[in-house]
Amino acid sequence: MSFASPFPEVDIPSASVYDYLFAGLNDADADRVALIDAKSGRETTYREMVGRVNTFAGALAGRGIGVGDVIGLLAPNSSAFAVAFHGILRSGATATTINALFTAKDIGNQLIDSGAKMLVTVTALLPQAKEGAAAAGISDEDLIVLDGAGRATDGHPNAPELLAAGSRAPQVNFAPSTHLAALPYSSGTTGNPKGVMLTHRNLVANVAQIRPLHGMVSEDVILAVLPFFHIYGMTVLLNAALHARARLVVMQSFDLAAFLGNIARHKCTIAFIAPPVAVALAKHPLVDSYDLSSLNVVMSGAAPLDAELGHAVAERLGCKVVQGYGMSELSPVSHITPFDGGRLNMRVAAPLSSVGWTVSNAASKLVDPDTGDEIEPPEQGLSKTGELWFKGPNVMAGYLNNDEATRDTIDDDGWLHTGDLAQVDAAGCVYIVDRLKELIKYKGYQVPPAELEAVLLNHPLIADAAVIGVQDAEGEEVPKAFVVKLTAHDTADLTEAEVMQFVAGQVAPYKKVRQVEFIDAVPKSASGKILRKNLRARK
Repeated sequence: MSFASPFPEVDIPSASVYDYLFAGLNDADADRVALIDAKSGRETTYREMVGRVNTFAGALAGRGIGVGDVIGLLAPNSSAFAVAFHGILRSGATATTINALFTAKDIGNQLIDSGAKMLVTVTALLPQAKEGAAAAGISDEDLIVLDGAGRATDGHPNAPELLAAGSRAPQVNFAPSTHLAALPYSSGTTGNPKGVMLTHRNLVANVAQIRPLHGMVSEDVILAVLPFFHIYGMTVLLNAALHARARLVVMQSFDLAAFLGNIARHKCTIAFIAPPVAVALAKHPLVDSYDLSSLNVVMSGAAPLDAELGHAVAERLGCKVVQGYGMSELSPVSHITPFDGGRLNMRVAAPLSSVGWTVSNAASKLVDPDTGDEIEPPEQGLSKTGELWFKGPNVMAGYLNNDEATRDTIDDDGWLHTGDLAQVDAAGCVYIVDRLKELIKYKGYQVPPAELEAVLLNHPLIADAAVIGVQDAEGEEVPKAFVVKLTAHDTADLTEAEVMQFVAGQVAPYKKVRQVEFIDAVPKSASGKILRKNLRARK
């Protein structure tokens, strides 16, 4: 039996992301500050931002970019990222956002798979961007370095050159329900990332679904440390906060002192975080050195937040702590705890151990993974555990050029199978229990075990290997490798540190193996499949 969202339905207009966010901008809001680059202090008003977005779109159109084209965007958080992202969408093109921690190989693979015609990046990432672009056949003229020296110096156009012409935004026509706005990539258990096709309607719908629940208003000041290239930051910060006409204090990366200092300096009212940040907020002595009294709400996502940890943060900061749930394939938010805990709409507060309720205009169900039977919501207590399925207007259009994976994820009735095990209580709150999928979530990033296993097997002294996620001392899920040494060689001196160093040299930093255990044999089924449950039992 499915359980629908308990929240009132919301209007989801048939509009592009640009029109939904900016078409109704009035004069009063236009002069509000939209973005503050935390490091430089540079402020951008909504009027300035919209002007630059339109000019950027016009510059892209002048270079032959339009509906159906894909542009890669590889950059950390900045006001320039926001302008480039929305400029790409305004031009009618699709933005494939690329993890700023990616290696050149990763970048090239995504550009090739997405069919990107152009890459937008920053100077700090230019070496790997240039190598990745070359692998994808992208010329120097089509590699835009936002903060670069300019084409006369380094052969690459920069943002000032694109904006200087003052080009008018093009007239574009497309169907928001089918036209792709964003193409982030989601790691698969096979190690082959999949392009997640998100339409304009998907992104518009998810902002419309969450806005009444988190209650963001124009007076809010929001700390934007979550990466904009990740769907969490893209929707909840870059889109939802802008729709609310709030002020975004933009950090390029996480540093605890800077994080706390920005809250104090800018009087931030809301902070969106992932669980590792919660650990620091609960335990680090540096927290006591800053005035964080302006903070009203901390919302955690990207990975499960331990309830005890959440309560510790709430008590220490004197603010409300809530959490939600989602995935790239859901644009990303499918379940949310309102900023008031649920008291206004539900007349009850969601337990912090839950991820809240199904968002508006959507439904969920739990399905027994062994029998396929639907699990009934309980009259009291918690239900049996089942795989969480979801249906709503924020469900992706599918995986790019991968019909098989799409069919495996979205059934004929439109239900997306999340691969996560969950329970539901009598009030409709959902509790994430575990994952059916093999993906490891490290600091909110997805790490496919198969990719790390493939790297390990390339080591000349390793005969076999398997990787699972385990909890470290701080409760963070980290990749652990079980390694079988090659007996034909003298491998007695092969150390855990050497194994970790070998992997670290070939993968993005967040994918590094953090623990190693040497074993005699990797447990496998008769068909040769790694029995990861047996490895988990060794912990």
